Amino acid sequence: MNVLVLQVFVSLMLVASSVLLFIYSMRHRDHEQADRLALFPLEEDGVARPTASSDGPSSSASQE
Repeated sequence: MNVLVLQVFVSLMLVASSVLLFIYSMRHRDHEQADRLALFPLEEDGVARPTASSDGPSSSASQE
């Protein structure tokens, strides 16, 4: 019976700590940073990428 009481106590402590961490995260607006970091790889680097030109290998294959 003591094991059951211990298991319930540990489970309640885990739930309480999860709720407290969630409230802390919402107050410090950490969830907004996650959205920004998820979209970060989609930003442009500012480096011009080469466009398709007549010198490229794709155009030589179409001429043959």
